[in-house]
Amino acid sequence: MKDMNDEILQSLQTIYPDMVQWRRYLHRHPELSFHEQATSEWIAQKLKEIGCDVQEGVGGYGLIATIQGTRPGPVIALRADIDALPIQDEKACDYASAVPGVMHACGHDAHTATMLGIAGYYVSRREQFAGERRLLFQPAEEVTPGGAVGMIAEGALEEVDAIYGVHLWTPLAYGKVATKGGPFMAAADEFYIDIVGKGGHGGLPHETVDTIVIGSGLVQSLQTIVSRNMNPLEPAVVSVGSFHAGSTANVIAERCRIKGTVRTFTEEARERIRKRLETIVTHTGELYGAETALDYRDGYPPVVNDEAEAERFFRVANELFGEDAVEQSSYIMAGEDFTYYLHKVKGCFMLVGAGNAACNAVYPHHHPRFDLDERSMLMSARLMIAMAEDFASKERS
Repeated sequence: MKDMNDEILQSLQTIYPDMVQWRRYLHRHPELSFHEQATSEWIAQKLKEIGCDVQEGVGGYGLIATIQGTRPGPVIALRADIDALPIQDEKACDYASAVPGVMHACGHDAHTATMLGIAGYYVSRREQFAGERRLLFQPAEEVTPGGAVGMIAEGALEEVDAIYGVHLWTPLAYGKVATKGGPFMAAADEFYIDIVGKGGHGGLPHETVDTIVIGSGLVQSLQTIVSRNMNPLEPAVVSVGSFHAGSTANVIAERCRIKGTVRTFTEEARERIRKRLETIVTHTGELYGAETALDYRDGYPPVVNDEAEAERFFRVANELFGEDAVEQSSYIMAGEDFTYYLHKVKGCFMLVGAGNAACNAVYPHHHPRFDLDERSMLMSARLMIAMAEDFASKERS
């Protein structure tokens, strides 16, 4: 295995400068979820130049690159996401986004560049691997219902034996890798609360039903769901991210809208929180004499890694990077539509550290100054290839 790992590293090191160039091009030219037309066309062109068979327009702007080995073997899928976020890039660098209000603030540009590097590796080694390597370039990870569902519906996982994916993760230091068997990343639901009261003059509050007061009380009450209704040993989050009401200083707002997210790891916790939300919203409205409505939207289910594939990660990663570099992850409250692939075939979703103060990769994901240590792309490519080849070797033995 050591000889193979050394060979993978040497080969990828020759591709790495291209990976950096590709990533920076994508960073300058981001596109939002479900609108990745130019991105998809650019990826397709690169894949064809590399020498891949490419299926375009899968589940929207998704692509599937197929690379066939010369010997029979398993079909192993590797996945990257390609969409950006509606955030203004505030970085001062030569590859900052050139698109106003849109940026790659979560690393999907680097995921894509990494997968192109993996494509180059496999195309140059068709005679050395068995089976098929299927590379998925998925659109719309950032917005529900997500792009994975559409790609699966159009055959992305047909005959696939295993699937692996990586998220480059700045909360984890460059040089580290991590995952967790079983439940790993949270279900990510959204809620929208509308309050309708009675507007009026700010100096005559007794003639109104003040939706700002109602909404403020509602936000405070929502914080009791996790602290007083959930098992303290079970991770869960209820967060309000948006509160909109009123337009000026001397008018009491007639309407208020609150938006938030719920993060859980089990269906039981998910349902308990939903019911508590319904109860609190209804009774708060009744208490103040306002109309209230709750729109609760199910997001991605939890990411649940196959236990055996997580064990493979720890063994393979230890061989690649050494035991000091490999960590057992805690629960991650972010959501991921990679979960839908894991509902169909066994696999593992993994984190590769991309944080590094030396290159200003210190900001969290979805931050206007988000950046990452680009060397993490090389580690990610090594890890995914090694996972795929370890699976293939064990299938043949």
